[in-house]
Amino acid sequence: MEMVMMTQMGAVNFIAPSQCKLGGASGLPPAKIGFRVRLDVRTAGFKRSSSKVTSIQASIAFPNLQADEFRHPLDRQNTALLRAIPGLGELGKFLLGPAAEQVMLLENIGTSVLVSDNQLADLHRLMEEAAGILDLEAPELYVRQNPVPNAYTLAIAGRKPFVVIHTSLVELLTPAELQAVLAHELGHLKCDHGIWLTFANILALGAYSLPGLGVIIARNLEEQLMRWLRAAELTCDRAALLVAQDPKIVVSVLMKLAGGCPSLASQLNVEAFLKQARSYDEASSSPLGWYLRNAQTRQLSHPLPVLRAREIDRWAQSAEYKLLIARASKAADEKRSSQSAINVRNRSLSAT
Repeated sequence: MEMVMMTQMGAVNFIAPSQCKLGGASGLPPAKIGFRVRLDVRTAGFKRSSSKVTSIQASIAFPNLQADEFRHPLDRQNTALLRAIPGLGELGKFLLGPAAEQVMLLENIGTSVLVSDNQLADLHRLMEEAAGILDLEAPELYVRQNPVPNAYTLAIAGRKPFVVIHTSLVELLTPAELQAVLAHELGHLKCDHGIWLTFANILALGAYSLPGLGVIIARNLEEQLMRWLRAAELTCDRAALLVAQDPKIVVSVLMKLAGGCPSLASQLNVEAFLKQARSYDEASSSPLGWYLRNAQTRQLSHPLPVLRAREIDRWAQSAEYKLLIARASKAADEKRSSQSAINVRNRSLSAT
């Protein structure tokens, strides 16, 4: 992982939007919406084979990809606001010291299965492929038994960062959708979201219950941090699209997290969900609707699924996204041409 703040631990879930009191007494990281599993048959054509996850055809890669090339403007703006707060990084180190890091490490890894080339190898390939596309070193991946579909990223001081996915998420999504979720988590690492995710965890782990300082954090940082976190999620949705390279895959994940289950997956319709997202825009376009929408999202750690779907649908049609795809396609073509020339030369040398 390319986390700048390696002294911090960041965790966020990929699930449906949750309120800022994200964690429970167990100390689990907040729930965060994950991405890329398998598309509904009507949108992707994948066939679900029992609970087996299979590798999918790799998308074109983005050599030398920089985070700011896909970072959402709101992420950039709100990150700058957080960095302008004096001493905020030092406060994070103080609140989340080595003991707390060790607790999180044992809690989230001690009861999970480490994915590797000889352990859940199909999932391992999905992670390796996604990391390669985003020009990022693949973090460790763990699978944890949990009935709540979720995925989250952690970065521990002095340790390799890792991603955790819940078994129920694997059951809910297709392989393409599941890879999009992994790409979303990789987006946090690519964009160095670690320190601010640490503060999200502080709130999730009960900062409200801390005397004095916890109350100050809750009152003065909650709104600004949640605003940043919602913006960061939009950035990571873009990372998911860069790997999926099909907006329907990313939208399908959001749709399933909003109201899907394995028994209903084959009946879900991406286009209908996008239409629903557009209707939400229309319903909230009046002054009263605007006020109600802000009130509805103000305390959420994630944007509403319909708003995320609308954002990713728009970005997929943008010149910015198309330019990234064109550049990656050109690089792939040049690599294939170069490799072809090398193969011809080698055959020629062998013949002589």
